[in-house]
Amino acid sequence: MELSMMNDMHLEIEGMDSCHPSGVPSESVVGGQQELHSLLNVRHPYGVPSSPVGTQDIKQADSSPAFTHSDTPLIIAGPCSVESEEQIIATAQALAQIPEVKMLRGGIWKPRTRPDAFEGRGEQGLVWLREAKRATGLPTATEVATPEHVELALKYDVDALWIGARTVVNPFSVQQLADALRGVDIPVYIKNPVSPDLNLWLGAFERFQKAGVKQLAAVHRGFAYYKETPYRNYPMWEIPIELTQRLNVPLITDVSHICGNREMLQATAQKALDLATDGLMIECHINPEAALTDARQQITPEELKSLLASLTFRSKQSCDVERDLAGLRGEIDDIDSELLQLLARRMAVSAQIGEYKKSNNVAVVQMDRWKKILADHVATGADLGLSPILINKVFEAIHQASIERQGCIMDDNKG
Repeated sequence: MELSMMNDMHLEIEGMDSCHPSGVPSESVVGGQQELHSLLNVRHPYGVPSSPVGTQDIKQADSSPAFTHSDTPLIIAGPCSVESEEQIIATAQALAQIPEVKMLRGGIWKPRTRPDAFEGRGEQGLVWLREAKRATGLPTATEVATPEHVELALKYDVDALWIGARTVVNPFSVQQLADALRGVDIPVYIKNPVSPDLNLWLGAFERFQKAGVKQLAAVHRGFAYYKETPYRNYPMWEIPIELTQRLNVPLITDVSHICGNREMLQATAQKALDLATDGLMIECHINPEAALTDARQQITPEELKSLLASLTFRSKQSCDVERDLAGLRGEIDDIDSELLQLLARRMAVSAQIGEYKKSNNVAVVQMDRWKKILADHVATGADLGLSPILINKVFEAIHQASIERQGCIMDDNKG
């Protein structure tokens, strides 16, 4: 389905002024009769890898016609939920005055955790969203979770769809949506699953690709995390970076859902830009304090304008370097986490040995055995290209901690 835009569409992102202090165009350019997929000008910095993705033979995504070359990140803004006609039109009109904003988002169906929470306005909300589009020329985007949602969104001329994190975790739901969009030429943004599962995210892309959906982009909105963090959804930047290295799709960062609060938006948005994100999705509401959903993470259009002005939009080349480094740093973080888990296991076994020595009246330190173990470790480390000095320092420290742990066990027995 070809999507023709209105003459006064507020979409063109061409003509970036490199001397502009924020790195964004100084004025809005009318898009005319061009189609949507030629106007959402976001490019992906990576080429398509030739090797299969992970353990699955996933077909690589073609470079999406929805996102052609541009150094200007796509800014998608709008309320978490479309609550009323007055709310969405007022918000949209204010956002239309911000040249950087190229698309209006608005939730129509809201998957809430509790059944009595506000779950969206449904079809009536689509009527209001269409009116906001007509009033401003901003193209619109909304979340769909069922084939019925897809049918209604297309009926009311929604210009782009996104698949939510709670939907992406269910391959059956993703397949139903892919089937519903078979033969439809519309941009589809796929959010990461709630859990940090790269294969689930890749699998969602594969299903839409096989259904013939060509205009695909990824949306990074953070992940559920077992530890308490300042974020609502922990970013785990290495996962979206790896996705973009495996699939040739643009990446949009949903900073509102990563942060869960207004205070962290600027720093998180800047981090995303430094990592060469192709766009930002930011929730804006004409009156955030009165919002029916996610009030804490929404900002006013005026605050969005200030936020965008505070950001540094770097060249893609420098961002690509930072993104590559972030991927490698993410690997180091994962390895360090594994090392900590292994150290904890080793200390637990050491404690068991201490209990056994105590029961059998064996001395804590067996120096001859330790010297042989250390010599073996140094030799093995040399074969792996590791410095003897490093091996000695690391294992001496571990051994000393084990002695102290076992010494405490012996002291407890004396008590």
